[in-house]
Amino acid sequence: MIIKPVLPIKYVFNEIKVSLLVVLLIVLVTDIPVIFFSHHYTEIPLTIPTTLGIAISILISFKVNQSYDRWWEARKIWGAIVNDSRTLVMQLKMYTETDCPMIKTMAHRQIAWCYSLGQSLRGQDPYDNLKGLISEEELKKLQSQNNVPLGILDLQTDSLKELYDEGKLDKFSRLQLEETMERLTASMGKCERIKNTVFPTTYRKGLHLAIYLFVIFLSLTEPLNLSIFIEVPVLVILSMVFFFLEKAAFRLQDPFENRPTDTPVTSISRTIDINIKQLIGETNLPKPIEPEDFYIM
Repeated sequence: MIIKPVLPIKYVFNEIKVSLLVVLLIVLVTDIPVIFFSHHYTEIPLTIPTTLGIAISILISFKVNQSYDRWWEARKIWGAIVNDSRTLVMQLKMYTETDCPMIKTMAHRQIAWCYSLGQSLRGQDPYDNLKGLISEEELKKLQSQNNVPLGILDLQTDSLKELYDEGKLDKFSRLQLEETMERLTASMGKCERIKNTVFPTTYRKGLHLAIYLFVIFLSLTEPLNLSIFIEVPVLVILSMVFFFLEKAAFRLQDPFENRPTDTPVTSISRTIDINIKQLIGETNLPKPIEPEDFYIM
């Protein structure tokens, strides 16, 4: 997640450098016939690029809104994961005996689930950061699972059943804990839905084509019939605004791709790690995730 209001110029340039290179080539190519065959050159009315520019602005505005909705939904889901993870441990402390060893086991599993879910959504190894949180025996059981976070939740439900069968939970307490587990499962499903729902690529390609056409038409209008040393910077700057907004929307639409614009699932998981360990009385706490330059993961 980007945390600074001003982005580094290098980051901005790297995001749109390919598109700007294409724009530069387009401008140079369209200017060649104007320079060498000016007597056959017919100027394009300014209303054509103006209308196209308005259409592009509307399309980019729509895409930015839709992309931000996806990103914000992901952030809200992880906010719910924070609340439900804390709730699960507090419920265990409230409904079971203070010295019940299952509290610590399930608390550590919940921390592991958060780490594993975040890494799985980003396409990373879901077993990273699990050492010391889950027993070796349970890690071996998880090896047979295609969905590791779901496997961890399954271990949690088995522990709840064990507590109930041993009489350490009454029916009301079990129902309350089951509701919390249900919300955690639903949150995982919502994240997977966002991850697996692809934003139509044809929409982006059509928008890029429209921006390139806008540059071509604008370069052939009378107001832009300037010296090439003035025309090129003007068109590059105009197109840069469109391309950067489009690229920003493109990054936001996929909040689990291990990029600076991601939902900060690693940082959130570390916060859950610290909070839960404090709830169960542990003092050897990990440090919060530090920002990397202008963003935090």
